Amino acid sequence: MAVRRRRWALGLLLMLVVLTVAGCQNLSFYGQAIKGQYQIMTRQQKIGKLLGDAQTPARLKEKLQMVESLRAFAREQLKLAVDGHYQRYVDVHRPFVVWNVEAAPEFSLEPKSWWYPFVGSLEYRGYFTESEANRYAARLETKGYDVCVGGVTAYSTLNWFKDPVLNTFIFQAEADLAETIFHELGHQRVFAHGDTDFNEAFATTVGQEGAQRWLRARGGANARANYLTELRRTDQFVHLIARTRERLAALYGDQAVDGGSFKAAKERRVVEPERLRRDKQEILDRLQLEYSRMKAEQWGGDAQYDLWFARGVNNAKLNSVAAYYDLVPAFERLLELNSGDLDKFYRAAGQLAKQSKKERDRRLALLGQTAGKSEARNPKPEPD
Repeated sequence: MAVRRRRWALGLLLMLVVLTVAGCQNLSFYGQAIKGQYQIMTRQQKIGKLLGDAQTPARLKEKLQMVESLRAFAREQLKLAVDGHYQRYVDVHRPFVVWNVEAAPEFSLEPKSWWYPFVGSLEYRGYFTESEANRYAARLETKGYDVCVGGVTAYSTLNWFKDPVLNTFIFQAEADLAETIFHELGHQRVFAHGDTDFNEAFATTVGQEGAQRWLRARGGANARANYLTELRRTDQFVHLIARTRERLAALYGDQAVDGGSFKAAKERRVVEPERLRRDKQEILDRLQLEYSRMKAEQWGGDAQYDLWFARGVNNAKLNSVAAYYDLVPAFERLLELNSGDLDKFYRAAGQLAKQSKKERDRRLALLGQTAGKSEARNPKPEPD
C-alpha cells in the first residue's frame, strides 16, 4: 500500500507540474510524456537484486555487471556525477524508448523548435509510442515540413529522476554501451537551456572521450582499434553530411550562423518550387552516390549507414546528424586546451553554457576554427 501511494503521489506530482505550464494544445503531448515516464519509473528493478536472482538470464547479468563497472569508472575517472543513476533496470518491451520527431521547411535547413518547461526550446519532440510520433509527423508534413522520425535508445531526465538502464541499449557492444552511458551522464554535468546543438555535441564529446579512456583502461587493444575505426568512419560520414548541407543552404539561400547552423533568409529568391525540388533532389542523389563511393573505396564495403539512407533523406534528417556532431571539433579543442583534464573541461563548458547563445556560438565557432588548424598540424593517430 505504501508503494502504491508513492506511485500515485508521483503521478499526481507530474500531472500538476504539466498543468501549471502547458496550454490546452500541449496537454495531449504532455499527457503521453507523463504516462511514458511514469511507466518507466514504476517498472524499475534493482540491479543488485537482478544479479542475485538465479532466474536472470546470464547475458543480462553480464551486461548489468559491466554497467556497474562503467558507473564506477564514470565517477572515479571521468569525474561525472553518477549519483543514483543506472542502479535500476527496466525492460520497456520495445526496441526504442522514445521516438523523436524533427522538422525543417521544405526549402530551408533552419530547424523547427518546440518550447518545453524547465529546459527551454529544443529541436525535437519526443513520443513514447511510434504511432503517436508518426501521426504528429504526418500533421507537420501537411504543413509543408520535411520531417524525420527516429528511434531513441536512451535519454536523460537531467536529474529530475534517477535514470535507469533500459533494454533498448543494455545489449550494445562494450564501446557503444560505454559511450551511451557516459553521453547521458554528460547531460547531467553541463546543460545549456534551449540549445540542442551545444548539449548534444558536448555529451557526444564526453561519450566518445570516455569510451576511449574506458577501453584503454581495460587493455582491449582490438576493441579500441575497432572503436577508433568506427569513430573515423563516423567523422567521414559527418563531413559528407556537412558538405551536402552547405550545397542545400546555397540552393535555398539560407544564411550560415556560428556553430554550423543555418537560418532561412528574410527575403528569399524567387525560384519556382518545382525547380527547387529538382535541384534539391539532385543534391541528395549526389550525397547517396558519394556515400556509396566512400563505402566501397574507403570502408571495405562496411554498411554501417545503409539503413540511415534507406529510410529517406531530407532537410530534417540532415539536421539530426548536424545537431550531434557539428560542434564536436570545438569541444574536442576545448578539451585539448585544458590538457585533457576533464574537470577543467567541464568547468569551461559550463561557463560557455552560461553565456548568451549568440556569444556561446561565436566562441564555439572560434574553437572549431582552431581545431581545424590544430588537427592539420597534429593529425589524429591511426588505430593501434
